[in-house]
Amino acid sequence: MLRIPYIVLLAFLSLWSGNSFGQEFEALDKELVQSSILNKHYYGFNLYDLDSNRMVYGRNADRYFTPASNTKVFTLFTALKHIGDSIPGIEYVERGDSLIFWGTGDPTFLHPKLDNRRVYDFLKYSDKTLYYVPQDNVDGSYRNGWAIEDYKYDYQTDIVPFPIYGNLVYFRSDEGRIKAMPSYFEHALAMRKFSTRHFAIDRQIGSNVFELSNANIPKSYRTRKPFLWSDSLFVQLLSDTLGREVVLLPPYLRPDDVKTLYSVPKNRVLREMMLPSDNFLAEHLTMVAAHQRFHAFLTDSLRYEMNEQYYAQFNDSIRLFDGSGLSTYNKVTPNSMISLLLTLEKEIGDEYLLRMFFPAGGVDGTLKRTYTVDKSGPYVWAKTGTLSSVYCQSGCLLTKSGRRFAFSFLNNNFVLPASVVRRELARIVTYIHQNY
Repeated sequence: MLRIPYIVLLAFLSLWSGNSFGQEFEALDKELVQSSILNKHYYGFNLYDLDSNRMVYGRNADRYFTPASNTKVFTLFTALKHIGDSIPGIEYVERGDSLIFWGTGDPTFLHPKLDNRRVYDFLKYSDKTLYYVPQDNVDGSYRNGWAIEDYKYDYQTDIVPFPIYGNLVYFRSDEGRIKAMPSYFEHALAMRKFSTRHFAIDRQIGSNVFELSNANIPKSYRTRKPFLWSDSLFVQLLSDTLGREVVLLPPYLRPDDVKTLYSVPKNRVLREMMLPSDNFLAEHLTMVAAHQRFHAFLTDSLRYEMNEQYYAQFNDSIRLFDGSGLSTYNKVTPNSMISLLLTLEKEIGDEYLLRMFFPAGGVDGTLKRTYTVDKSGPYVWAKTGTLSSVYCQSGCLLTKSGRRFAFSFLNNNFVLPASVVRRELARIVTYIHQNY
């Protein structure tokens, strides 16, 4: 836990930049400088002693990097500041024999791992006629800096006011045919087939037409594909799953007596975002937070406000364009990641609860196979981030001697496989664990 005034701490961090370390960390510096892997690309690293409240090592700590999914640590902090104990599932009013409802950005509705069916049951068993009111998706369904060609992959779904099924179609083989869930999309399977060595399903850009390749369908075939969301499609999918009609209304303002129905506990969703690094959840938690703050999906405005209120205190400015880290426009420094980790620790106020939100090395999430586990348990809790030529880790480290560190290790612009960089990063972090 922090043991000095927070403003004093940030003032100290503002003095830290470049490459610096004491005699105690000369051996660590040698490991970095002599690494045949790290010195073929651009990297930054820093190490903060949580017990003595001081930065003890830094190399390129004030340089800017694309953080990839380290961005989700900012989203975690944003959600903790703006979302209550549970996710708001829908907003609604009842007028006579009508139930009129609006989306909140809640990503858990009919999500295969998260939905608790509170919203579903509320709508299905209402004795009133259901009316859905569309809302302006102010910042669009994609964020600046996203790769347009990734529209067909499950890690880059549409960002929308009312997600459903995780905004994915789930395809599987069934006696030589392809079945879809939701079944609505089975009619969207195209007759025209394209050539591939192994069977595949592709989606046409700008439509919900899914094409099959001409290879044989494996018996165990499974895949997920994003669909192109729209208000009318949402109403159709919702009507199908509820088994009753949902009417699409023109947009109009929510009245003052609007009520909120809550769905899933917030911390459960945050953990599911952080451990497997779920982009869909990250973007929609940002939508929910913006909706809570502004009663509109103004995610850019929320990022600006968070920067002005919190991140402007960091010694290095940051630039964020999304909540997931898919944007290559995002830029942070190792220093700013350490500042964020310390801010997050202060916000949560419980070291063990903080660790719950991060993958544990050798145990779960994206670090399950990256580290081993000591007899006393895991020793690394960190958020990973991976894009093409990007691999990052930022989090907490416990050494064999009992010292507690926060660290940020950002790697950009390599041409080696990410697995090679990941192993070298883990080797350095393990070296610290064993020797400090």
